[in-house]
Amino acid sequence: MDTRTLGRTKQNVGAVGFGAWQIGGTWGQVTEDDALAALHAAADSGVTFFDTADVYGDGRSERLVGRLLKERPGLTVATKMGRRADQRPANYNPDHFRAWNDRSRDNLGVDTVDLVQLHCPPREVIDTDAVFDDLDAMVEEGRMRAYGVSVETCEEALAAIARPGVATVQIILNAFRHKPLEQVLPAAREAGVGIIARVPLASGLLSGRFTAHTSFASDDHRTFNRGGEAFDQGETFSGVPYEVGLEAVERLRPLVPEEATMAQFALRWILDQEGVSVVIPGARNADQARRNADAAALAPLGAHTHERVRRIYHDLVRPHVHHRW
Repeated sequence: MDTRTLGRTKQNVGAVGFGAWQIGGTWGQVTEDDALAALHAAADSGVTFFDTADVYGDGRSERLVGRLLKERPGLTVATKMGRRADQRPANYNPDHFRAWNDRSRDNLGVDTVDLVQLHCPPREVIDTDAVFDDLDAMVEEGRMRAYGVSVETCEEALAAIARPGVATVQIILNAFRHKPLEQVLPAAREAGVGIIARVPLASGLLSGRFTAHTSFASDDHRTFNRGGEAFDQGETFSGVPYEVGLEAVERLRPLVPEEATMAQFALRWILDQEGVSVVIPGARNADQARRNADAAALAPLGAHTHERVRRIYHDLVRPHVHHRW
């Protein structure tokens, strides 16, 4: 698999990573056997970057990734912290940081985490010097090798990129979310900050498998968070109304190369964006993990295809998302 430098971490990782939210929770039931099979299939396919968080399944995702890491040393693992507490800036303090980090290190079975990201914190946190002073101290203490920030909005991303110690920024980027291309990716390239592209398939919409009659389990965020009832609405279907997303997929479908699936096409579109370090699709089973990894082998999409994607976004999707995130 093609490898890329993960921003200021200076680590090289496979261009397609593994997003471990699905194997933690809020995506319907994923058995432990299926989750472990997906993780192993990803590693077998050349995936070297695994992204998790302390709140995914209340630590389940971290523990599963930790089991893989024990069997496959040398992989790069990133986790996130901050969403275990009420989202008040005062909760982003040294005592909480260390408690959250201790729990993640125990779940992952490591002394030092490769990358720890603040998990979509309030903007005031990104603007607080003391927060980053303490993250620097945690690196010095050997708790983590580097730190980054996961964000919801482009404005938050730009604020994080301006921080000299931030190694990576994680942001939603996909064929339904073009705004980061305007300022965020250029700023990250200039600063040497890595971009981790999450929600690359718009919660599965860009897999091309859904219809107006598709239903989701009651414990799946695609059922209970469509209006942002539980967390930021942009995390579910990228904030695009479901019916609009279905229409956009049908307009995109003729652009998919014969040798690719719709999901692989969507992942390749992201990989073609200059400045992306790694894209992190999730997988519920081994077959999905292998197909995701295979997207890295697709040839870059042509300029005409990229222009068609841009037009579909501009005509259909942009009015729903561009002004919000």
